[in-house]
Amino acid sequence: MVETTRRQAIENAASALFHAHGYSGTSVRDIARAVDIQGASLYAHVTSKQDVLWSIVEHTASRFEAAVDAIEVADPGGATFGRGVYLIAFVRAHVGVVTDDIERASVFVHEWRALQGHRRDEIVRRRDAYEERLRSVIADGVRTGTFHAVDPVATAAYILTALNGLVGWFKPDGRLSSRVIADAYADLSLRAVQASRPPS
Repeated sequence: MVETTRRQAIENAASALFHAHGYSGTSVRDIARAVDIQGASLYAHVTSKQDVLWSIVEHTASRFEAAVDAIEVADPGGATFGRGVYLIAFVRAHVGVVTDDIERASVFVHEWRALQGHRRDEIVRRRDAYEERLRSVIADGVRTGTFHAVDPVATAAYILTALNGLVGWFKPDGRLSSRVIADAYADLSLRAVQASRPPS
């Protein structure tokens, strides 16, 4: 239990530091200082700074995947309740993960590129697979006439870019709550695929 608590404290401190200064701008000594232990002692709990980054990024990736898995269980591909409802649920789920732990989400969004070797490759694969789930629902909505004839690749990228942009400005104690933002972004995302064409 003590080891788990210490490891969690290290990851929490690293998340805050990576969020504020970036992975490259944070040293092992910075992390150790934040949890009030000697730099060398940090290695009794983690193997490297890279190991800490991987743990943060992998855990956050799993949270995003689990959030969408829950939607799939309730309504696979939006087949029952409709693609629009699925899209709304997807956006709300993504916003929920981001705003629940803004520092870890920020590390996931911005610092995953600092991962090395097979770890970086795995996150690229999982990010692509996650985005493909959104693309597929948009493409299916276009195919069935539920959505306007938008490009699924560009539209999915547009929506995810907007959602991930929350890491740059969302404040847990700010004017807008997570729920308000989730509702607003869900509405905006739905408008992006259902809006009528502007006059030529």
